Amino acid sequence: MTSYGRTFILIAAMTALFGAIGFMMGGEVGMLLALALAAAMNVFAYWNSDKMALRMHGAREIDRAAAPNLFRMVENLSKRAGIPTPRIYVIDNPQPNAFATGRNPENAAVAATTGLLQNLSHEETAGVMAHELAHIKNRDTLIMTVTATFAGAISMLANFAMFFGGSRNNPLGLVGAILMMILAPLAAALVQMAISRTREYEADRIGAEICGNPLWLASALANLHRGAGIDNRSAEANPQTAHMFIMNPLHKHAVDGLFSTHPAMANRIARLEEMARDMGLASARQGPWG
Repeated sequence: MTSYGRTFILIAAMTALFGAIGFMMGGEVGMLLALALAAAMNVFAYWNSDKMALRMHGAREIDRAAAPNLFRMVENLSKRAGIPTPRIYVIDNPQPNAFATGRNPENAAVAATTGLLQNLSHEETAGVMAHELAHIKNRDTLIMTVTATFAGAISMLANFAMFFGGSRNNPLGLVGAILMMILAPLAAALVQMAISRTREYEADRIGAEICGNPLWLASALANLHRGAGIDNRSAEANPQTAHMFIMNPLHKHAVDGLFSTHPAMANRIARLEEMARDMGLASARQGPWG
């Protein structure tokens, strides 16, 4: 099954879970109201999530005059990706990291931390930017906005269910309502994290194709991993945005576990190195442009 197929199934599962909670709260009417609430929240997120995310992390937009090398790099990579050049932002943060946001390729933005721009080479930075452009090209920024909104709405609805008669249509009564309040948000978080890991692997693959050398991104990921212990205060204050970054900005163990928003760096690097071998690339110095 393709990564897109897995993502579709996971989103469908999250939608079904949301509807089931609504049904337990108020039967068919409750289910319809729950789905209407989810739709309203997603419409709001569709139009505002990018601005909110950039504001949360204190990102400042830059132009060609302010950062000519970075601007030219993103512009060239965007042409290779076949998408419009997104708005470019810089975040004053020592942790090397980056993310992409926006509802579609025509209304997208990429943001890189000063820690990334100061500590990665030109080729490594190109690999990271290509990864973020892959998210935009694949419309992952919209997918992850929808799943994050669903996960938040499920948690809110599960709490409402406990206090506003959630046991009415629950076959287990009050005990069922309590279990739903605990298990539904957990299930939603697991689905969200599974989708995030799937999209990260795919963005690594497409990003490597965009920049022309998988080893650029592999080397960048290794350097990002070494900087993972540096505090990212804005991310710690807004953990709901952690899935957006190329590397988990929170201080957690980087393993491919149920509760990980990102694949293990070792696994990502191994896949990129295998991709480089398949392309006949033996050196990170090789690439289509400088």
